[in-house]
Parts: sequence; C-alpha cells; structure tokens
Amino acid sequence: MVLADLGGRISHAIQQMTNATVIDEKVLNDCLNEITRALLSSDVQFQLVRDMQKNIKAIVNLDELAAGHNKRRIIQQAIFNELCKMLDPGKPSFTPKKGKPSIVMFVGLQGSGKTTTCTKYAHYHQKKGWKPALVCSDTFRAGAFDQLKQNATKARIPFYGSYTESDPVKIAVEGVETFKKEYCDLIIVDTSGRHKQEAALFEEMRQVSEATVMSAFDQAQAFKLSVPVGAVIITKMDGHAKGGGALSA
Repeated sequence: MVLADLGGRISHAIQQMTNATVIDEKVLNDCLNEITRALLSSDVQFQLVRDMQKNIKAIVNLDELAAGHNKRRIIQQAIFNELCKMLDPGKPSFTPKKGKPSIVMFVGLQGSGKTTTCTKYAHYHQKKGWKPALVCSDTFRAGAFDQLKQNATKARIPFYGSYTESDPVKIAVEGVETFKKEYCDLIIVDTSGRHKQEAALFEEMRQVSEATVMSAFDQAQAFKLSVPVGAVIITKMDGHAKGGGALSA
C-alpha cells in the first residue's frame, strides 16, 4: 500500500528516539537520518528531505533547551510539523462555486485513472446538489469516449464527445459551450494522458486549457509549467509500494 511502509519506518524511528534513555545530539541525528533514508527510499525529492532535516535541527536546539523541557515531545512535534508542511501548498486548493459555471480540466499521466476519476468527481458533486457534465476531449486513446460515455451513463451524468472530430480543442470548446447553455454549474473536461517528454501533447493540453479554463516531482512540475494546477488527486494508491512522489508533487 502506498505510504504504508513509509509511515511505519517513520514511526519506528520516532519510537526508537522516544525509548532512548538520554536525548542528545546523537539520538536526534540517528532519528533524523533514519527518517531521511525512509523518505528518500520512497522517492521523496532530495531537496524537500534536506530542507525538512535542516528545519527540524533549527527548531530543536538541544543545547538551548532549558531543564524541564520535554525534549521527546518537542522533537516529535517538530517532525510532525515539517511532514505536514510537505503536504501544504501554502494556498487553498481549487473549490468550485455555485452560481456560475465552474470548468475543471483533468490532466495527468497515461493510465493514471483520469477518466474514472472524472466520473467519480462529477458523481460526488452531483450528490451534493451540483449539476455536473462531462466532456471527453481525449482523441488520442482508442476507446476513451466509449469509456467516459459508459461511466457517465451509469452515473446519469450528461456527457459530450465525438467519434469523428480529431481536434481536442474544438471538442472541449463545443462541449463547454453546450453545457453552459444547459446551465450546468460544474463542467469537467477529460484530456489525453501525457508524459513530460511529449511536447506536442503538452502544447495540446495548454491549448485546451486556454480555450476552456486555464519521476513524480518532474512529471508534476511539467504539468504545472504548462497549465495552472488548482488541485491534485492521488489515484491507484493500492498499486504501488512507494508514495514519496505524492509528497513531492
């Protein structure tokens, strides 16, 4: 399970530190080194890990802590805060607002589950009282429109796509305009999966974004440099032993 092994190793490192008879610089360094190894072996970006270790050492200055302070608790809290900071982008994620059409474009790697997640996202908001719609602008993958059509039909969500049009930008624009006229307040655009080295597909993604809306770290960075990313959804968490890329992204 993604992140399960990582969490276990971090907990073990903290427990060893807690069980130490005396909390000194060596115990602190051993704990941080073990956490560092766990994060790096789980594919967390090196710079994030280095910054985390540096910040914890700056916060936990054992020489300056007065007698009576609970050093174990202070170290635990510092580690917890720094790990949480990895997951905090510093600003709230995109949240659709009722009263006007919100257009959400899903982008990601091939096979990451975008089409299925689009339907889940639409169905979730449908149960919350929204009027969602799905647009398939994936003209690259065979059967993409059929999959979205099947999912949308089961969830009773209106959908738009084309078997004949090959221009994804045109499909996206037509789909968005169609559902705006039908007063849908959450229009979700599914796109072709792509890799950071596929420049043509990224250019296509940028054009779709402008027409409708505006390793894991490297992949996420490539998407972020191409279009404004408002939020991240992690999929297929049961299919990989490492989850550090999710922390880095």
